[in-house]
Amino acid sequence: MKKLHCTFLVILICFLQTAFTFPGDKPGFDNVNIKAQATTILKKQIIAAANWAMQQQPVTVTASFSPLSAGGKHDFFSQADYFWPDPKNPGGPYINRDGLTNPDNFVEHRKAMIRLSKIIGALASAYKLTGDEKYVKHALVHLKAWFTDPDTMMNPNLLYAQAVIGKETGRNYGIIDTIHLMEVAQGMLIMENARIFDKQSAINIKKWFAAYTNWLNTSKPGLQEKNVKNNHATCWAMQVASFAKLCNNEPMLDSLRIRYKTILLPNQMGADGSFPLELERTKPYGYSIFNLDAMVMLCQILSTPKDDLWQYETADGKSIKKGIVYLYPFIADKSKWTLKPDVMYWDNWPVAQPFLLFGANKYHENNWFKTWAGLDHNPQVEEVIRNLPIRNPLIWL
Repeated sequence: MKKLHCTFLVILICFLQTAFTFPGDKPGFDNVNIKAQATTILKKQIIAAANWAMQQQPVTVTASFSPLSAGGKHDFFSQADYFWPDPKNPGGPYINRDGLTNPDNFVEHRKAMIRLSKIIGALASAYKLTGDEKYVKHALVHLKAWFTDPDTMMNPNLLYAQAVIGKETGRNYGIIDTIHLMEVAQGMLIMENARIFDKQSAINIKKWFAAYTNWLNTSKPGLQEKNVKNNHATCWAMQVASFAKLCNNEPMLDSLRIRYKTILLPNQMGADGSFPLELERTKPYGYSIFNLDAMVMLCQILSTPKDDLWQYETADGKSIKKGIVYLYPFIADKSKWTLKPDVMYWDNWPVAQPFLLFGANKYHENNWFKTWAGLDHNPQVEEVIRNLPIRNPLIWL
């Protein structure tokens, strides 16, 4: 009896050690632990966001229109953020003021897409937590409105995004706006096996994402964006990876793994783990964070047991872990930042950056997780939200 009692105590102690050990505190840490802790931190926020989402009705691109758009009512339209009227030539072509956002730009379509991302991300997260299909039922209303209803759907292209008044009716740089469809695609992956999610709706919605993925890979703006040298190319790959994953497009996913290893990582990262092209900008801190988040999400989406991008390292030592190691000290203590402050939104960064959570989950880094846990998980500043496409991390873990 004494022996049985001792055995029970040993088992109980082992259980308690596992339950309360923090990530990184011991070798061989089980990643389920970090997911459980992240869930505990986010659960209240997720349910509150889902309750809000359940009250929302669809608002698509057809709900607003700008006379400045060269497209029709089903076409997404936005204006280039950093372009302003020329004081020397009023009424003439807009001029660039890098890093300074023009508050008079038309942003209603972008806001509507971000709103959709919030709604689907919240509903998918709540469904993952609870299994309650009421969240899926309401998500379908929004998904159909955006992607299949002929009266309200968006055309699967971005021909008229980030237009420059007097110069261009649309630019390839506008493609970055659809990073906010990533959590829509991932949310659908989480929800599509629910009984209430009918197969025909899934097929029709995926047709839209397949068509948009094709446009991103064949159109002139899509190919231009793919080959930009900075964060735009990272974000092109990140969203294509997300959409290809939804559509089970393995050849596309394979090509993106190759692109990450041979082009994006080696060409964008410096020897110290920084992103030199982002450091040259007028918002070097925010852009460095943004690009690292995007590269981390590429690793999260694309990695397989046979091709783990988290472990990939170039011949000259560049890796995603090196990127996190470089930037982390400036996230943990912003005062250590050695470059000039960003020209706008300097005080609004950092928030609970995805690279901290996903990096901690992969590499078992206790400090990264603790830093993520202590940052803002529900930012309200529009510019921060615009540059934070991953706001519902539980649907990605």
